Amino acid sequence: MSEQIKVGITHGDINGVGYEILLKTFADERMQELFVPVIYGSSKSASYHRKVLDYSPINFHIINHVDECSQGKINLLNCVKEEVRIELGTATAEAGESAFIALDNAARDLAEKKIDVLVTLPIHKDTIQNENFHFPGHTEFLQDRFAENSKALMILASGSLRIALVTTHIPLAEVSEKISKTLITEKLTTLNFSLKRDFRVETPRIAVLGLNPHAGENGLLGQEELQVIAPAVKEAQEAGILCAGPFAADGFFGTGKYREFDAVLAMYHDQGLVPFKTIAMDSGVNFTAGLPIVRTSPDHGTAYDIAGQNKASEESFRQAIYLAMDIFTNRRDYDEARENPLRKMFFDRGKDDVRLDLTEEEEEA
Repeated sequence: MSEQIKVGITHGDINGVGYEILLKTFADERMQELFVPVIYGSSKSASYHRKVLDYSPINFHIINHVDECSQGKINLLNCVKEEVRIELGTATAEAGESAFIALDNAARDLAEKKIDVLVTLPIHKDTIQNENFHFPGHTEFLQDRFAENSKALMILASGSLRIALVTTHIPLAEVSEKISKTLITEKLTTLNFSLKRDFRVETPRIAVLGLNPHAGENGLLGQEELQVIAPAVKEAQEAGILCAGPFAADGFFGTGKYREFDAVLAMYHDQGLVPFKTIAMDSGVNFTAGLPIVRTSPDHGTAYDIAGQNKASEESFRQAIYLAMDIFTNRRDYDEARENPLRKMFFDRGKDDVRLDLTEEEEEA
């Protein structure tokens, strides 16, 4: 049996829909044939949710260390061993601590390459806060853990629709002062490379949205397009990135123009996520690009309002698993193809009688 991709999965907030979509996903026995799941969570929490939802039992392989996981089984790494009170639909400190323990353990194993990719189920961004987690979300936490010389980029993906964000979890009032020519060109560079390496888009086409209504109307409704965004687009173009903009966000999505591009760069959170979730709510995936690790998640939150009611769709979570595996494979193939590239052959068209000696090695510069 060939080596399968090990997919680490964190259980997220135990008072939300995380375990419901986990149980629904792995009720399909074909899933464990595709990869090796390693769920970082609690066997007691899984059992509680199964009983509340009245699901058929799932045969979890309970382990205490990732090295004990087995191919062909649904491995549940029991990292939250204490009895935790579950209050469905309620934000509690206990649920936040449980979510952090699972995430911390999974991030450690990911750093040590004991799992290949990470898929995170939704957390409550307030209750998870502690002395070791002081971030507005998974993206910033993982950037702190794994960023080397680059910064993380949030990309929402569903099929050919991909929307990346310049700013993420910050107040709307701070967006204008946060965006800069440097930040936008940095995000464009990261997005362009991710499209090539992670999504196998050979020549990416990127659309850049404006910040103000109607993209500023030539300065009438704001100066950011003229002074910041357009110069950033021009600089990226000069660096070889195929990008255009700034576009007015409303008409851009309303007319379907987004279909002409491989990705869209939005200036702030809701500018990108509102149209994305309108178009692809059930199938959308959140991917953290720009880091040396692969992490995805479903594009929804804890959904406290429907927790324990058997109403949550598992499709986004399922797609998050598939995308994580695809990106892992794409990166491996992309990197392997460039480890030993073919030596470039230069041919002088003006001297057709010249023959190249392909047996000679190139002289070192």
